Amino acid sequence: MPVSAPDWPRMMRKAMAAAYCDLSPASFEREIFDGRLPVGVLFGGQMHWSRLALDEAQDRITGHGVADWRSRSGLYGDAA
Repeated sequence: MPVSAPDWPRMMRKAMAAAYCDLSPASFEREIFDGRLPVGVLFGGQMHWSRLALDEAQDRITGHGVADWRSRSGLYGDAA
């Protein structure tokens, strides 16, 4: 039986944002400090993280959504 993921809100507090990234809150904070994940924003009087910003950061980390330089060079055809 497939396991369904929760419906993640657009803005999340730290514990939920860390869970969304499959990180402990401490690891989540380290990734923010290292600049790999975005800093939260004050929203509703509390710090929140945008799900879209987290997705974009994780795309950069994993290389998803980034065209390979070879595909833009014209030298390699469809090598990427």
